Amino acid sequence: MKAAVFAGPGKLELRDIDKPVAGEGEIVLKVGANTVCGTDGRILRGEKSKGIDVGVVLGHEIAGYVSEVGAGVEGFEVGDLVGVLPTVPCLACFYCVRGSEHLCTDSKIFGYRINGGLAEYVLIPREAMERGGVYRAAPHLTPAEVALAEPLGCVLNGAENYRTEVGDTVLIQGAGPIGLLHAQVNRLLGAEKVIVSDPSESRRAVAESMGATHTVNPLEQDLTEFVQGLTEGRGADVVIICIGRGELVNQALQAARKGGRVNAFAGFSKDALAEIDPNLVHYGELIVTGASNAGRASHEKALQLIGAGLIDVKSLHTHTYSLDDVVAGIEFAQSGEGIKVAIIPD
Repeated sequence: MKAAVFAGPGKLELRDIDKPVAGEGEIVLKVGANTVCGTDGRILRGEKSKGIDVGVVLGHEIAGYVSEVGAGVEGFEVGDLVGVLPTVPCLACFYCVRGSEHLCTDSKIFGYRINGGLAEYVLIPREAMERGGVYRAAPHLTPAEVALAEPLGCVLNGAENYRTEVGDTVLIQGAGPIGLLHAQVNRLLGAEKVIVSDPSESRRAVAESMGATHTVNPLEQDLTEFVQGLTEGRGADVVIICIGRGELVNQALQAARKGGRVNAFAGFSKDALAEIDPNLVHYGELIVTGASNAGRASHEKALQLIGAGLIDVKSLHTHTYSLDDVVAGIEFAQSGEGIKVAIIPD
């Protein structure tokens, strides 16, 4: 079968490799879609290689149809549409046993240590099946919608940290796929005002179609003044940083009200530093959190919300590339022209 193989920092090669066979306790999926994440672009540019095995098949936003069921597997049949949590937690480390398996220190991840979804077929190994991160999806969904449960699950995990309340004003910095998911989730949580900040006019328009009550170009308007103008001078109850740029951190602190919550959701490059005014945290009594990854409960909830039509991920899927054009697809995903790219083998 064809597969996109990590050949070392900055090297992605389309190769012919052996098609997987399901052993005891395993299943094989015919990949229906693997959506492209910003991390894939960082790998392609050579900016990320730590923790990724040379020779592994990349891709962690995976959905596919069961093509083979190994001995002893129950609950899955050939033809089932399946979504996969990419992280296989150990369930034994300090964090796992305390209910924070998404922070597992000994996890294995599809596309990093386990062959991922940028291939024609993907093996779901026994440990992933036994630890419960593989889910049958509603059959009316497209594979791309099911694959997008992965980023939505991460957003739901972030929402557990910043805890939007009914009637809140929420500021989202960035109208990429993640920012657009945060916008929808916050409206679902009862936010009264959802403000999305992004320089792109087209992305701001998409944000408005997905639940943003207000949008702003931060290059043309002072963001703090804009938010204060909508909140009687207080600032936002919640600010979510969805772009990994250090200068946005202090901007987020400035835009939050006293006692507000600021969430650094975006991943930042390993050498990135942010210069902040610590008095904004001190005098404002701000609560600053992060968000990383998702656990099984968040992924399962994401699939339920998508299946029920409560979160629109279908509109995020704007472009499709074949596996033969995987490098072009990942490069296009980084251009900012589309929203979410799916690599579909067929």
